[in-house]
Amino acid sequence: DKRELLAIGGMTPRMMEAFARNFVVYEMAAIGDPESFLREKGEGIEAIATYGAEKVPAALIDALPNLKMISCYGVGYDGIDTAKAVERGVVVTHTPNVLDDDVANTAILLMLAVSRQLVRDDRWVRSGNWKAKGAAPLTRSIEGKPVGIVGLGRIGETIAEKLQAFSCKVSYHSRNRRDVPYAYYSDLRQMAEEVDYLVVITPGGAATRHLVNREVMDALGPEGTLINVARGTVIDEAEMVAALREGRLGYAGLDVFEAEPHVPEELFTMDNVVLLPHVGSATAETRQAMGDLTVENIERFFAEGKVTTPVPEAAHLVKKG
Repeated sequence: DKRELLAIGGMTPRMMEAFARNFVVYEMAAIGDPESFLREKGEGIEAIATYGAEKVPAALIDALPNLKMISCYGVGYDGIDTAKAVERGVVVTHTPNVLDDDVANTAILLMLAVSRQLVRDDRWVRSGNWKAKGAAPLTRSIEGKPVGIVGLGRIGETIAEKLQAFSCKVSYHSRNRRDVPYAYYSDLRQMAEEVDYLVVITPGGAATRHLVNREVMDALGPEGTLINVARGTVIDEAEMVAALREGRLGYAGLDVFEAEPHVPEELFTMDNVVLLPHVGSATAETRQAMGDLTVENIERFFAEGKVTTPVPEAAHLVKKG
């Protein structure tokens, strides 16, 4: 008999095909009455595959008495009630490392797009302004500029390494000092004061909510640029919109927002802002690698009792190898 798996969120056809080889798969999106479904089928479900942005709350975990593991398709897993899962002995995995390069590239893409006014200048050409009005206004270079990275995990380090190609002077803020050749700031506001670009790549969740607040944005200042490829909740969005509107903050490049897919409409008319629809890791190559790792974690768990990439809080529950 095949084990039973609940798929939540946007799994790729390749992932669904892989799951179907070893599992009876239930798709949450296709279930009309989740409560009735959980009453009838909850006992048989041993695994959840979930997209990183989806919610796996305590109530759902409690409704699945034989749940053994949750495999998250994404590096961020703040939608999962990991504390409840670990309390129940449920292993949680995610997909780090495979997306480091593309998310780092997105951060640099936003830095370049904002500083060189890519969207504005594209519009300048398409609107006929080049022919009618001549050259577009000058832009700014990122070459040699001081950049502060908020959160120096794997992706943060990858951003720092890639910025060396632009001779940027990199510093960072994180909970702990790391053994890296970059200046460490324990005080985020002080770092913001001393850099031209602030790149946010720290995990989301309660611990980092509104970490980038009015005080930090004011320190970054009217010539400063805020880049966010982390989670929308890390920045106080209302304060950011006000700071951009009032000129207290110079520029922003944003891939994530507090209430996605809702984006403050005031940002739509700002030439000093570049907006992306949460596509940091959204290349065909990286998404395939993430999907393969999501599947691998589940298959290894049930075949060997091991997983490849447990989240830190659940690492003690399972052999890693």
